[in-house]
Amino acid sequence: MKSCFSAIAVLLFIVVWVVGANSCFVVSEGQKAIVTRFGAPVGEVREPGLNFKTPFIEEAFFFDTRILKWDGAPNQITTKEKRFIWVDCTARWRIKDPLLFYKSVGTVSSAQSKLDDIIDSVVRDCISANYLVDLVRSEDYKKDPTMDSSEEAELSGSRKTREQILEEMLNNSKGSVLTYGIELIDIQIKRINYIDKVLEKVYDRMISERNKVAAQYRSEGEGQKAEILGEMEKELRKINSEARMKSAEIIGKADAEAARIYSEAYSKDPEFYAFYRSLESLEKTAVSKNSKLVISTDSDLYKYLKNAKQ
Repeated sequence: MKSCFSAIAVLLFIVVWVVGANSCFVVSEGQKAIVTRFGAPVGEVREPGLNFKTPFIEEAFFFDTRILKWDGAPNQITTKEKRFIWVDCTARWRIKDPLLFYKSVGTVSSAQSKLDDIIDSVVRDCISANYLVDLVRSEDYKKDPTMDSSEEAELSGSRKTREQILEEMLNNSKGSVLTYGIELIDIQIKRINYIDKVLEKVYDRMISERNKVAAQYRSEGEGQKAEILGEMEKELRKINSEARMKSAEIIGKADAEAARIYSEAYSKDPEFYAFYRSLESLEKTAVSKNSKLVISTDSDLYKYLKNAKQ
């Protein structure tokens, strides 16, 4: 009898535990939940904390209310000036109305598919309605190196910035996603690039532009080089001229001083000076030992040679 009561007590405990486990559930922070009965939502959206439901016939579904990320596939889109580019976008969103979200899309994966259709369409429309330079510029406009003069003139009117285009994308998408209980927080462009064929032309034009700038730098460098060499040559001629003038002045003074010394020396014995000059003349005249010298008897040289023995 006692064992029978024990078995009944254990059975009741198990039943109570199972019923209690199916009657209450905990919603974590950052989540909300809805309760469905046979697939149809009942009651209000359940907030974080301990919540209750009818066991076995009701089921709780949890939804993350934190910010979620959407990444779209890169798309090839034509800009307003008919340029083909690759655009890769991302967006942040969250579940604003879990009940409406459950009724319209049900799961996060289904919501991502809906966002693919909505955001891709809006991005394509906005990209096609704007110029490429507006998609990449911020506030101050800078000329696109791939743009010719006609395109530049066409762009001289009203312009949009990148931030304005992104805001336009966001505003155009918000209304569509609200019907699914989704709040779209922002849309951003992760990457923009030309398609391969256009990239080749862009690179060629950029190379041409850089070569033009390099040629200008080389031309200016050659001009500065010629100017520096001209100044150097002018300064060199000036230095050489001053040096030659200084050298001539020094030589002149030296010659004058030498002449003075010679004059003082030779003026002390004129006869010896005449003899010395005759010897110099003889040395210059007698080329070799086989040479013959013919002189007049009236010359001073003959006089000194005649008296040499004496």
